[in-house]
Order: sequence, then C-alpha cells, then structure tokens
Amino acid sequence: MTQVTEWQDGQVRRAQDFLVAEEPLEIRLDGTPLSVTMRTPGHDLELTAGFLVTEGLIEKREQIVSLDYGKTDYGNTTNTQASGNIVDVQLAETSLDPEQIRRNFFMTSSCGVCGKASIEAVKAHGLRRPNPNFLLDPEVLCTFPNSLKAAQSIFDRTGGLHAAGLFDAQGKLVVLREDVGRHNAVDKVVGWALLAGRLPLADYALMVSGRGGFEIVQKALLAGMPLLASVSAPSSLAVRLARETGLTLVGFLRGRRFMVYSGEERLQPKTPRPISPAQLQFLTGTHS
Repeated sequence: MTQVTEWQDGQVRRAQDFLVAEEPLEIRLDGTPLSVTMRTPGHDLELTAGFLVTEGLIEKREQIVSLDYGKTDYGNTTNTQASGNIVDVQLAETSLDPEQIRRNFFMTSSCGVCGKASIEAVKAHGLRRPNPNFLLDPEVLCTFPNSLKAAQSIFDRTGGLHAAGLFDAQGKLVVLREDVGRHNAVDKVVGWALLAGRLPLADYALMVSGRGGFEIVQKALLAGMPLLASVSAPSSLAVRLARETGLTLVGFLRGRRFMVYSGEERLQPKTPRPISPAQLQFLTGTHS
C-alpha cells in the first residue's frame, strides 16, 4: 500500500491505495541469461515454463530437466544466495544457442513483430492448425467475462492487472492467472498446463482481459488452443494469423455481444433458436 492524494468533486484528501507489484524476472537457460521480463511476482515457474512453450523452444514437460529459482552471484562464487527474481531452467538434449536466442528475444521485445517475415518466422516454430472439432455454444462464451472478473482477486484491490483464463467447453473456468503484463498472464496459464501434463490445450478456450494482439494469438496457437477471446479489439496482424491457421478469434466480448474475426464455425448453439415470423418471411421471400 502507499499513501496518495485523492481529488474528487473538488475535495482533496489523503488516502491509502493498493499498488500492483512489478519486478524483473531473469530467465536463465543452463545458467546463461536468456530473457528478462517485467512481471508481477507469483507463479514464476509457470511463467518460465509457459515462456519456453510460447516461444517455440519446447513442446513437452519431459524436455525440462530442472526448473527452479536461481542464485544471485555478487562477483564472489562463494557468496551466492537464492533470488526470487531469477529462474534457472535446464533442458534435455537441446542444441539451442543461448546467446543467439537471447539476442532474438531482445529484438522482439524492443521492436515488436510485424510483416509477413515475422509470420513466417513464427511458422518455423512448428505452428499447427488447432482442433477443428472443438465447438462452443455462444451462450456459454458470453459467460466468460463475468467468470473472469469474479476470479480476479488482485485486480479488485489494485485495478492494474491483466488476466488470462482457461475455460472448457461447458464454460468452467479451469485456471486463471493475473500479471501486470498481458503476455505474462498467458504464459502463466500455458506453463500451468505444461507442468500439469495438459498440453496441447486442444479442448479449451482462452479469454484475456486485454486486446487480442499478434503475440497473444501466437501463444494460443503454440499451446494448441482452438479459440481465443478478448474484451477488446484484435490487431490486423492477429486477424491475419488467425485466419491463416484456422484459430477462432473473438473480440469485444462484453455482455451478450461479441465480434468473430476468424473461425466462426466453432461457435454453434447446442439448441437452435426458433425462427421468428419476420425471419421466416425474409428467408422464404414472402415479406413485402
């Protein structure tokens, strides 16, 4: 908590406010720094595991030999201590060049992803078309936002966190993760699934509190999710990638309204609604 000055209707008062925690997390591969991300502390091992999946470095839990908090070295090898801001992971039978990977991640974080070349680079990671047999009732989809909001305990206190929730086809919220970074929230969900032995997530839908950007679509695809929904708008590149890969992409999911940008065939009501007289006249051409 922190003390703030609150202005409301011309009145000024001192008040206490909750702040969302934000600290750097250094991910190391076999002791070599791989990436640094600003995140909300908590579920760091899931975040790291999910990051490895959604960056295309691993696909299975068995590829992780060890995953634990690393140690801070203050220049003296005899004076090290465990740090809550370092996670060290060791992978099995990897030929990855940590330095090359680190440079690539730095470029991605600094300049973003754009253009056809970036899409081709993502495909090189082995993107697969998601499960074509996954179906979701639109009525069930409309329950996602309220379920997500009800489970956001930290957001209620701070108002400063993104959320990602994994839902099954019956609308049950399976797992929710919050983070100051929307990408991190997704990585935590994916990491939870990896460590629980649930990948690929071929029979689940992902709901995010932010917009459906290219990176979020990419992460959903690499985790095997067939449907991604967000409360805000997707980007043009996100829509393009979703259509090329067959992902169902939903935006502006609020209340009982949403927009489908790709893969509308997965959204099918369990019980067809009766046709109104006006619709019947239009379909039969008997309207005047």
